[in-house]
Amino acid sequence: MKQNISLYLGRHKRFGIILLGIIGLNLTMGFDLRFTIINLLWILISVVKID
Repeated sequence: MKQNISLYLGRHKRFGIILLGIIGLNLTMGFDLRFTIINLLWILISVVKID
């Protein structure tokens, strides 16, 4: 089980970094719904794309 979690996190490391960046920017600059939705859609597209 632990190996599966580390494998998943290894493959989607970029997703986690971008998500933390979005949360950090929303906390420091103030919450902007449009900014958040656009970036979450961008993450969804980049994670779902077929490599």
